[in-house]
Amino acid sequence: MSGRSVTAQALTREAFAPFGSVIDWEGATARPMNAGMARRFHDLARIDVAGEGAHVVIGLVEAEPYPMPLALSLVERHPLGAQAFLPLNDAPFLVVVCPDEGGRPGRPHAFVTAPGQGVAYALNTWHGVLTPFGAPQAFAVVDRGGPGVNLEEFVFDEPWTVALPG
Repeated sequence: MSGRSVTAQALTREAFAPFGSVIDWEGATARPMNAGMARRFHDLARIDVAGEGAHVVIGLVEAEPYPMPLALSLVERHPLGAQAFLPLNDAPFLVVVCPDEGGRPGRPHAFVTAPGQGVAYALNTWHGVLTPFGAPQAFAVVDRGGPGVNLEEFVFDEPWTVALPG
């Protein structure tokens, strides 16, 4: 494996703020609905989309687990639309993001979600692919639809090794 390594940390709002939003119940205010039989946790993340004819789409993804430690060789970003990933089962997953350094991804940051936490990547944020570990996992995905190229990929010259915390 690579000599370049990153160890994932717990996903927190503060640590992830430069890259987007954490989506979870913690700190969210509930609004009663349906005659008090349900509680809505509203406006937990923004999904910005750009371009004529752009619209927000919701999809479902079934993802196979990756072996750990992860050999991170590719990241991507979406210049025309943010993305959100919400787990549908109660398992953590790995989130990898990179700051932009002159149009290229910088050193990766890695996070492990708490069970039930999701993420919304900010517009044009370099990030790894959807990375469950341990078992297959299902996700709801909020994304951009419409015309225009909304995917840019970057392959590292040398992969990064991303380890789970101790």
